[in-house]
Amino acid sequence: MMQSAPSGRPLPSFTILSSLAVVVGIVVGIGIFRLPPIVAAGSAGELQFIMFWVAGGLISLTGALCYAEISSSMPDAGGEYYFLRKAFGPATGFFLSWGRMTVIQTGSIALVAFILGDYASVILDLGTYSSSIYAAAAVILLTGLNILGTLHSKRTQNVLTSVIVATLVITAIAGLVHSPGGAVSGLTLSGKNTQLFSGGAPGLAMIFVLLTYGGWSEAAYLTGELHNVKRNIVKTLVFGITIITVLYVVVNLAYLHVLGFETLREAEAVGYDLTSRIFGPAGSMLVVMIVILSALSTANATIITGSRTNYAIGRDFKLLSFMGRWNKSRNTPVIALSVQGVIALILVTLGAWSQQAVETMVDYTAPVFWLFILLTTLTLFVFRYRKGISRPAYRVPLYPLPPLLFLIACIYMLYSSIAYTGAGALAGAAILVAGVPVYFIARRYQR
Repeated sequence: MMQSAPSGRPLPSFTILSSLAVVVGIVVGIGIFRLPPIVAAGSAGELQFIMFWVAGGLISLTGALCYAEISSSMPDAGGEYYFLRKAFGPATGFFLSWGRMTVIQTGSIALVAFILGDYASVILDLGTYSSSIYAAAAVILLTGLNILGTLHSKRTQNVLTSVIVATLVITAIAGLVHSPGGAVSGLTLSGKNTQLFSGGAPGLAMIFVLLTYGGWSEAAYLTGELHNVKRNIVKTLVFGITIITVLYVVVNLAYLHVLGFETLREAEAVGYDLTSRIFGPAGSMLVVMIVILSALSTANATIITGSRTNYAIGRDFKLLSFMGRWNKSRNTPVIALSVQGVIALILVTLGAWSQQAVETMVDYTAPVFWLFILLTTLTLFVFRYRKGISRPAYRVPLYPLPPLLFLIACIYMLYSSIAYTGAGALAGAAILVAGVPVYFIARRYQR
């Protein structure tokens, strides 16, 4: 019989390896197949282009070090929700959870599901709403997998991430040893290509670089289920960012070597261009399969971490206590997962009416996402000032320089996500504001 009492609590079931699979699986998605040409267009040359990707890894690592100290001092399944609640009070924590439940996580799930639908439709087109049908099916399938139990979703994530990383490594190596033909001269890094500090549009380029690196912060939501969390969360974040950075740099070097810098800047389907030149006509199907697997990996990992926030807010607020039930036999928050799945399906349905579903979902999630990343980083200063809630197993080196640098990056990304987005951003902000009356009702009910 299924046990799902409110008193149920998460059990430690994630190792460093399975946690790495979630972090890498969320970050390494479709971005690396779509965004490098935009970054190249904002670069003065090949060297600057590569250094943008290195800089993205260093900025992400700086943020990860801040998150590592916070997470090691107060591990909890609620992750950022718990940190904000402790630092700024229950209202801020509530809005983080509300934002993730209605905008950030569910919007990200819908976004990735639509991309999966676009590529699955290449294999078998189901008609006018083909992408939406595939997107809805992916949400239902992966949510159901997680409801079956954390063990099943964790094993699936391990397999998907391993396949994605192995495929990307093999493709990158094949690209680097490939002999480019025709007018392509390969990777030269000579003459004007060595420009590093002059020319280009570094601000615009870094927006898309950091978008491609986005998702590493989700490791915070595994701290309630990670073995030896106070030490392993640091290893998970540092190793994860390092793996991702190396992978991104190598893949982009392969793009440059096979396509050439000028061709890369004008490419519309850079993943297809790379694989088709290396593997011939079969390359088109290869990139379709890689993107579908990447989308499944990212969506599954996002579902895992997103449901933990729903569980945490249900655990702490009586009005939403139905989500705070942890199923002991399956070691998973079944109702929290179900609520998340229903909201994601609603967004998929709304997105089906849009002509630009993917772009709309990016606009919908970005400003709210960077707002809460910024606030979470600020909690490090609050906890240091209060001498911490408990002594962390890890402390950020050279404090306060790393968190200050990362705060600057967050502020810039928040500004950019507002300045360069459309009506979708207003919708995301409106849904976040709609949480205000819900909070006051929850607060009154709490009394």
